[in-house]
Amino acid sequence: MTQLTAPFRYDHVGSFLRPVALKEARSKFQKNEITYDELKKVEDQEIIRLIEKQKEEGVLAITDGEFRRSWWHFDFLGGLEGMEYYEKEKGLDFHNLETRKEGVRVVGKIDFVSHPFIDHFKFIKEHAGESTVKFTIPSPNMLHARADLNADIYPNDQELIADTINAYQKAIQAFYDAGCRYLQLDDTSWASLFSEESRAKLVSEGREPQQFMETLQYVINESIKNKPSDMTITMHICRGNYKSTFFSSGGYNFAAEVIFGGLNVDGLFLEFDDERSGSFEPLQYVNRADLKIVLGLITSKFGDLEDKEEVKARIQQAAKYVSLEQLCLSPQCGFSSTEDGNILEEENQWQKLALVKEIAKEVWG
Repeated sequence: MTQLTAPFRYDHVGSFLRPVALKEARSKFQKNEITYDELKKVEDQEIIRLIEKQKEEGVLAITDGEFRRSWWHFDFLGGLEGMEYYEKEKGLDFHNLETRKEGVRVVGKIDFVSHPFIDHFKFIKEHAGESTVKFTIPSPNMLHARADLNADIYPNDQELIADTINAYQKAIQAFYDAGCRYLQLDDTSWASLFSEESRAKLVSEGREPQQFMETLQYVINESIKNKPSDMTITMHICRGNYKSTFFSSGGYNFAAEVIFGGLNVDGLFLEFDDERSGSFEPLQYVNRADLKIVLGLITSKFGDLEDKEEVKARIQQAAKYVSLEQLCLSPQCGFSSTEDGNILEEENQWQKLALVKEIAKEVWG
């Protein structure tokens, strides 16, 4: 296997199930039974243990499992200037499930000055040694998709978008200056375009789907346009991942030309683990030989292992639209996009990653 640059032939989205010790410490901290320093000590210990486990398992992109976060997106967004994390009256509606009642809102002009995530990255890098560290943050599009906005502060979308882009450009440079060379943007906003039902919902909210899509594209490309040449930025496009359930369904068809032919990211992590994700046909719009397509063919939602030969056959199906040399393999999402985690055991997540690695070695050598 000759590929040594990210994203790797066998990769993963980033989050891992929270160990019992960490869950207990976070619960005690929320009840004011321990101090933040005591919580951080547990976080540090569990992250170091996770880093070593990833190395043992041959994981090429080392993460902290998002162990310091409650949510994959709110913790970062709430830490930006002009943003606030708060308790809501209602959670997000997932498939037959409502999330915890938490969110973020705009309380001032958005900017990036400093952020605890920079120190979080430095901690991983310090303990990962020579291994490649991948750090994940929510896409800038998630600020518009999930934050409660304030018309008094941002009377129009143009000002909000401009400040968001500026903040993310600063954030990307800050991560780079801290030593980050592999950054992933996680984004569920694209899923609003994937089904007729979700597009109709956009229209009911006063958003024209084509214009909405062009805005998503613009925000991504502008946010990453100044990235250093030796920094890899990928994007994970997700349909929701909360306690093994999902937020939306639909294939990539409507947005295929923009996603596969109009985004300037270095790689795309894509859900293709079940029928909700549609066919590989939209991959025909990939128009760059340097764009890596990471096929999420292994589900992170449940512990049962996929049939190896069936996964290999699906990779060959995808290769009808994109060169096999551009393809990679990963689970379809993280194992614990929130601290709640998906419905599987810690052993299962390592079995899943082992399967990804085994298949990749057999397909690419």
